[in-house]
Amino acid sequence: MKSKVMIMAAAMSLSACGPTQDAKQPDQSLIGKSTIQVDGRLMTPEALWAMGRIGSFDVSPDAKQLAYSVSYYSVPLDKSNSELFVINTDGTNNKQITSTPFSEGSPKWIKEGSKIAFISSESGSSQLWEMNADGTEKKQLSNVENGIEGFSFSPDEKKVVLISTVKVGETTADKHPDLPKATGKVINDLMYKHWDEWVTDAPHPFVGDFNGSEIINLTDIMQGEPYESPLRPFGGIEQIAWNTTGDKIAYTSRKKTGKEYAISTNSDIYVYDLKNNTTTNITEGMMGYDTNPQYSPDGKYISWLSMERDGYEADQNRLFVMDLASGEKRFMSKDFESNVDDYTWSSDSKSIYFIGVWHATSQMYAIDVEQAKVSQITEGMHDYATIALCGEGLIGKRHSLSSADEIFSVSLDGAQTQVTFENKHIYDQLDMGNVEKRWLTTTDNQQMLTWVIYPPHFDPNKKYPTLLYCQGGPQSPVSQFWSFRWNPQIMAAHGYIVVAPNRRGLPGFGLKWNEQISGDYSGQVIKDYLTAIDELSKEPFVDTDKLGAVGASFGGYSVYYLAGHHEKRFKAFIAHDGIFNMEMQYLETEEMWFANWDMGGAYWEKNNPTAQRTFANSPHKFVDKWDTPILCIHGEKDYRILANQGMAAFNAAVLRDIPAELLIYPDENHWVLKPQNGILWQRTFFEWLDKWLK
Repeated sequence: MKSKVMIMAAAMSLSACGPTQDAKQPDQSLIGKSTIQVDGRLMTPEALWAMGRIGSFDVSPDAKQLAYSVSYYSVPLDKSNSELFVINTDGTNNKQITSTPFSEGSPKWIKEGSKIAFISSESGSSQLWEMNADGTEKKQLSNVENGIEGFSFSPDEKKVVLISTVKVGETTADKHPDLPKATGKVINDLMYKHWDEWVTDAPHPFVGDFNGSEIINLTDIMQGEPYESPLRPFGGIEQIAWNTTGDKIAYTSRKKTGKEYAISTNSDIYVYDLKNNTTTNITEGMMGYDTNPQYSPDGKYISWLSMERDGYEADQNRLFVMDLASGEKRFMSKDFESNVDDYTWSSDSKSIYFIGVWHATSQMYAIDVEQAKVSQITEGMHDYATIALCGEGLIGKRHSLSSADEIFSVSLDGAQTQVTFENKHIYDQLDMGNVEKRWLTTTDNQQMLTWVIYPPHFDPNKKYPTLLYCQGGPQSPVSQFWSFRWNPQIMAAHGYIVVAPNRRGLPGFGLKWNEQISGDYSGQVIKDYLTAIDELSKEPFVDTDKLGAVGASFGGYSVYYLAGHHEKRFKAFIAHDGIFNMEMQYLETEEMWFANWDMGGAYWEKNNPTAQRTFANSPHKFVDKWDTPILCIHGEKDYRILANQGMAAFNAAVLRDIPAELLIYPDENHWVLKPQNGILWQRTFFEWLDKWLK
């Protein structure tokens, strides 16, 4: 469970940044743009997996060109591959400049725009390369033993930071070298697992000299420290920044291990001085997440994103700026009662442009640095996911409930122009359902924005089976998101109306609305869900005898809880990676700060009313009231919510003679990343719904 709005984009990026099989495998089949033909003009799982997924991009120094990556998936080969493209910023002259099985990504213009630096696995591990802008004269620049995960050149390009992993802690083989085949792990502290891996190493920033042809003299600027920078599992090069003179590096780290790490979100921004090899913590005393530093172009300021409270990972993500001369820190985004999700400085250092969610869309905004005044730039039914400067304007990736990421240029007056059309050949073959925004009155007389997605060719004179979509996070917005799995348009294409409420506990509607859910999983948020489905059920085109509820993560918890409290509203449930037994979840999850904050404390704290309410309302305690078919889905590499939660829910349903099905993935984590597993997910999902709702 993760709460930041970037999480969905981050997950898509992680699944699309490289091959899903080892780079040294003998199969070097080339995976490129799909030529799929869609029958019937309705979205299918195969059509979703045929779409190219735009990754990172970079603007050339003259702002006339973009270099960007696209990942393609092969269902038969069950893997992906990433290629690089160059396009003019006005959308003309789009050229693919790589075509290999080695997954090139993370393009950056260097050498005054004459070269593009990028990451490639061609040498057998991920290393830094460069090439001409037409894809010729490829040359390997780095040769790091463990490969690299990201890079950033200093402003004068004489130095570079590379992210690579280092071993932390003692392994079984270290302790018992005569037992090289032993697989057991001897553990004596917390945070021994994270997300989907056993914690045996940590990413570190390495700084090296770049002489124009190779990287030499690499030095770990966190040498000997058992901490991570950037932060696992989703942090990347955005958590590291050069100053304008190239003699200092700001980096994000949570310098804690074991139990201390597991119960705290207190990361800081550290500045490493290359001249004297000293490190300074510039956010000492700021107790929540501090991440994503950037220096202003004029060198006078450093900015970063900051959360106020330790242990609260869904706290407001605030933009801070510090005057480097005086040390004064200012809360720049105070007028924006939501999160700052991505940002960039203007070239004159007088403004900061950022992305934030408000009323279920993520738009571009500007902050006047002197006055800290916020103004909105873009509007529309879409989400921006990234933002960057492009000459006198801006550029970013944009998606919606009806379209995956494409790159758009944006002028400062708000005009938006689409630059890439990666999946136009597929969209042209599909009929999408209409998306409608409704404001509904909740049980406590608040207004709740709810998206309603209708089937293509919707006929209001017919009755349709209808799905309540329960969001995960728990504090991730139900905005104009695009997902290659939890996709409302493919649900609509299968003949379902989809009801997606921005229930309590979501950002974009003020801090009180967002924070209400903490310690109250079974309270107002559940009432909000029922309000949404009950209000839509008043419509004559909703078949109230064919209602379903579906969701993942916190949405999976919601489904398990609704199963014991829905008063026969629903005829089918689907829960993916959901919490079934809250007491077990408290002790199983690796990020204890999350459980402590959201559950209110431990179940053995008998004098803690918030914790006792949480555990008294654990879904597993209401199985005696279950009466509806349920499909449980889980991945065994999910260390956030362990797979035994899904298995236990399935077992409980079977023992109660409730029709049930379990889809278990031994090799997937909190997401489903492999193409064939993704197709299986979609097919199983709709087979279950069709069986009980059609």
